[in-house]
Amino acid sequence: MIFNSHSNLEGQHAFLGASKYHWINYDQDKLKEAYSKFEAAQRGTELHEFAATCIKLGQKLPRSKKTLNMYVNDGIGFRMTPEQVLYYSDNCFGTADCISFRDNTLRVHDYKSGVVPAHMEQLFVYCALFCLEYRIKPEDILIETRIYQSDDVLVANPEPAIIRNIMEKIKSFDKIINKLKTEV
Repeated sequence: MIFNSHSNLEGQHAFLGASKYHWINYDQDKLKEAYSKFEAAQRGTELHEFAATCIKLGQKLPRSKKTLNMYVNDGIGFRMTPEQVLYYSDNCFGTADCISFRDNTLRVHDYKSGVVPAHMEQLFVYCALFCLEYRIKPEDILIETRIYQSDDVLVANPEPAIIRNIMEKIKSFDKIINKLKTEV
């Protein structure tokens, strides 16, 4: 049999695709709810891309209390790098929405377009990854993390011990995972 070609769809996933088969058990209301969440996630991805482009280009947005505007303008004002991958190993890496390190201060900012309350721990992991990758002791620097969500900004200054504990856990868990990989 010669199958039809759909090269334009390779690597993509349909909302009603086989790999996310749970939809076959949905009623119409559940389908509408799930699709609404899917669309919100797509919009969030587009907003992140837009924000990163604005920050890279230094294009400020009108001054306001809107989440996106505050996030972009602060990213530019603090001369931050958007969408920066932080790497410890193939088992542990992540992409910080916005990061900078200057004047002995590490800043990590995160933009949340959704309504589910964000958790600062995610940003603390980015701080730990930064310290591991660049061999910087959290005790030797100042750290400020910010979450931009729902027209508000949450700010934290984690104690070095919090970041150090995450660093140790990353190293420990990475070793365990690498050992498990060799046993398979």
